[in-house]
Amino acid sequence: MEFFERFAIPHPSPAIYASMVAIGLVSIGILVGLTYFKKWGYLWREWLTTVDHKKIGIMYLFSAILMLFRGGADAIMMRAQLSTPDAKLLDAQHYNEIFTTHGVVMIIFMAMPFIFAFMNLVVPLQIGARDVAFPRLNALSFWLFFAGAMLFNISFVIGGSPDAGWTSYFPLAGNDFSESVGTNYYMIAIQISGIGSLMTGINMMTTILKMRAPGMTLMKMPMFTWSAFIANIIIVFAFPVLTVALLMGTTDRLFGTNFFTTTNGGMDMLWANFFWIWGHPEVYILILPAFGLYSEIISTFSGRNLYGYKSMVASMVLISLLSFLVWTHHFFTMGQGALTNSIFSITTMAIAVPTGVKIFNWLFTLWKGKIRFTVPMLYSVGFIPLFTIGGVTGVMLAMSAADYQYHNTMFLVAHFHNTIIPGVVFAMLAGLTYYWPKFFGFMLNERIGKWGFWLLTVGFVLAFFPMYITGLDGQARRMYTYSEATGFGPLNLVAFFGAALMAIAFLTIVYNIYYSFKNSPRNIGSDPWDARSLEWATHTPVPEYNFARVPQVASSEAFWDMKKKGHQLFKGDIEKIHMPNNSGVPFIMGMIFFIAGFSFIFALWIPAVISLIGIFVCMALRSFEKDHGRYISVEEIEETESKLGGAK
Repeated sequence: MEFFERFAIPHPSPAIYASMVAIGLVSIGILVGLTYFKKWGYLWREWLTTVDHKKIGIMYLFSAILMLFRGGADAIMMRAQLSTPDAKLLDAQHYNEIFTTHGVVMIIFMAMPFIFAFMNLVVPLQIGARDVAFPRLNALSFWLFFAGAMLFNISFVIGGSPDAGWTSYFPLAGNDFSESVGTNYYMIAIQISGIGSLMTGINMMTTILKMRAPGMTLMKMPMFTWSAFIANIIIVFAFPVLTVALLMGTTDRLFGTNFFTTTNGGMDMLWANFFWIWGHPEVYILILPAFGLYSEIISTFSGRNLYGYKSMVASMVLISLLSFLVWTHHFFTMGQGALTNSIFSITTMAIAVPTGVKIFNWLFTLWKGKIRFTVPMLYSVGFIPLFTIGGVTGVMLAMSAADYQYHNTMFLVAHFHNTIIPGVVFAMLAGLTYYWPKFFGFMLNERIGKWGFWLLTVGFVLAFFPMYITGLDGQARRMYTYSEATGFGPLNLVAFFGAALMAIAFLTIVYNIYYSFKNSPRNIGSDPWDARSLEWATHTPVPEYNFARVPQVASSEAFWDMKKKGHQLFKGDIEKIHMPNNSGVPFIMGMIFFIAGFSFIFALWIPAVISLIGIFVCMALRSFEKDHGRYISVEEIEETESKLGGAK
């Protein structure tokens, strides 16, 4: 391949050219706006160099929303292509690229930053901490995620998107079958983002273990903190596997090694095993924090403490252990033998048991509760039956003999989305609405929010339930077209209308943010939901130091006990507070990683080497830097507390 051909636009279609023009105009508009309103200094001081966990959480949040629409555009194009037989909207190659990028964007660059957003925003507040354990590492984690996301998302206009599926199985992902640089984007962008995720896992584990408020034992932690803790343990064990696999795949493509080739001693199934040893725990990295959010919301809006606290914790621990013992169910049809299939069939069905325990705990929490059907509660209640259906179809897929019927059909696509959308997306939208007033100072409009919920729920059912039927009738996944004789057309058209309804729902949610920003009152207080856990015990907006006095915790619902039982949560005098300094190094390192990644993708060795040197220089400078942070004086704290409504 000639040098400049590697940079060629893969599909010189009007849509691609329009996207390039849109990217260029938006970029120019941002630069002009920042210059005209003289916001460069503000942007650098307050956001690009921040190490404040709350601001980092907000950046994760808006990045996730942006990626939601990026991945959603791919989904709409796929459903439009399949809405009628023999459609010509997309050719086979373009369709392959779109379903590949849809999966990667939604899992790696949408769902992961969404959960990291809530971990950053909520966990330090729930445990009574002033920040995370390693604030600068936290900033670096975000900028590595952002660099990986932006690198992956320029692929469709520069060089071509990956086209081997979101699992990128070899030998399909090898140079013989994927000649363009698309799979290089996959290997390196996910690698960069994954390093940031691993850093977050280490950081959050350390924060939860070492920075809890006095009196907060492990069994007094709020349920979301428990779910975040267990999810980050899974991250620390699972992500190194992905890191090594991506490195091996990169060397296969760039340097001609033979880890995953079908010749010269390679083993293509080795990639599949590595991928799913990470990939199936990844599902629980996403779902466990979602379970934690549901637990907080259901408890709050039922007016009751969470039923079965210890069993909820035990079930999450059991899920985390079993999540590493089910990966081979992805290979039931690949000839691995009856004994192996039987073992992994049993472990796969077993993981439904602790999940079922959680469902019953939520139902018992609702039982005899004074339920308030707010928008977060609607998402939480709607999740239960929809997710249960997804779980039941998962048990069907867990039966290895029956999987020969289900595997590689739309039935599997329906099952996966039937767990991930109610299980993760509903939770993220519930959490977004629930925590929005704490971090932005105003409530999202309930009426518009409920419209968004119902549009999304109805659209989801219409989009994915028909796929169970077409899948059982034999419609294969990853096929870009089908003939009229198959009879799949009517149900696929229904699925397209459902997807369109979901798109309208997401636009409604964005409109709700705009409408509420313009019209919602700001005098909402610090506890607008009458909540139960510690994050609601501080001011709105949350001050830089979170709490003027470190809270003294006596139960898993310390704030509720303070309000209803008169427990004294804040004791002693206000003292000066140590806080970390901002730093531009994480942002600079993220940009260097972006340049290094781009250089490796296109085999530009000189800038690649220079970038690697730059990364090590940044690390060395940090090693020799003497930055002991700063103190916020008692006078500054008292002034801030007075402005926000009185010292706590």
